[in-house]
Amino acid sequence: MRVAEIQNDKIVVVEREDISLDGRDGAIVRVIGCGLCGSDIVKLREHISKEGTVLGHEIVAQIVEINSKTEFKKGDKIVASHHIPCFECVYCKGKSYSMCKHFKETNIFPGGFSEYVYLSEEHLLNVTHLKPTNLTEEEAAFYEPLGCCVRAVKRADLIPQSSVLVIGLGTIGLLMGQALKAFGMDVYGCDIRQDRIDMANNLGIKAFNSSDKSKAHEYIYSHTDETGVECVFMTSGADPAIGVALETVRLGGKILVFSSTPKNFGYANNEIYYKELTVLGSYSPHPADLEISLKLLTDKKVKVDNLSTDYPLDKIQEAFDDTVSNKIMKAYIRI
Repeated sequence: MRVAEIQNDKIVVVEREDISLDGRDGAIVRVIGCGLCGSDIVKLREHISKEGTVLGHEIVAQIVEINSKTEFKKGDKIVASHHIPCFECVYCKGKSYSMCKHFKETNIFPGGFSEYVYLSEEHLLNVTHLKPTNLTEEEAAFYEPLGCCVRAVKRADLIPQSSVLVIGLGTIGLLMGQALKAFGMDVYGCDIRQDRIDMANNLGIKAFNSSDKSKAHEYIYSHTDETGVECVFMTSGADPAIGVALETVRLGGKILVFSSTPKNFGYANNEIYYKELTVLGSYSPHPADLEISLKLLTDKKVKVDNLSTDYPLDKIQEAFDDTVSNKIMKAYIRI
């Protein structure tokens, strides 16, 4: 089978031996396509993953071999995620599911950028669903990243109609903004690129240019009775985004961090202290968040039909390069 693996800081397509169940519980699935996640890019560029690693986890696939107590059967088209919490450890009991050791250790094998993948019985039971018939394979591949956004919205613990600002209107920002709207929030968004601002406005997100943080402050305060937004969702990893967040969040408000910053700049202690701000992070979804994600996609409350660009597996390095250079918003790798 063909897989795309890391070799000398590049993604290279190679042949590997086919995989089979060999008596194990679970399923072998033929991957139809896999979304390229920002975390895949970070793992490659920052040398986090070792040589030979097969990245990818946002899969849409078809079952070709199965030995399971679930109702899935050979031929089913499915969506699946890669991590499962144990539901029993101190982190799970505290609802910090993505900090669970078991969560971090579970994965699909060998990775989503592969012709075939092994899904354990645990994956089938917890994070696998039939692909909705009204979604294309490319649309269904947003199941896991949207689930991450659902998790972030729930982590923020806001009441409906709260004013929120999404900083950074890339793919995740547009997913986050739509998820917030679906949860009943009053959603603003900002970016420095006009094409992304236009896309957000077309999706019902009140978007504006944030290249000048003082003007961003003026815009938000003029639209929120001079108080600022209840919560800022940081979906941009650009360091200046921190300044925009601090200029637009209200006193006593929240900043939810959903991105890493290259220089790892933080929030000034005095800003947090004197304004009584809450700064929290959100990383990866619980199985229940994924169920909500799939329903939002199925019901078309979150629209993703123009958010990704299709690449064949043989051009996966080009997909990485085009995403990094902002030539495209997100890549979908057709296997």
